[in-house]
Amino acid sequence: MGLFSRKSNDTPANPQMAELGREYAIAKRHGDRKTVGRITRQLGTTPVSDADRASFQQGRDAYDAIPPIRNRRKGR
Repeated sequence: MGLFSRKSNDTPANPQMAELGREYAIAKRHGDRKTVGRITRQLGTTPVSDADRASFQQGRDAYDAIPPIRNRRKGR
């Protein structure tokens, strides 16, 4: 098993919501306000159950668990 293996025993109830949560976390980390706003509006307009909300949070947490790269040189 690798350090950042995506396999786990804790699978989300709704994989689509987990992927949406992951996209949200990526957009947040990279400062993409347009995507964050789109996902927020999408969640606000559709009814979201507790299981879907938990899956969304699992997707966010899965991406947030990966540490950001800090020693990247620009201009190379």
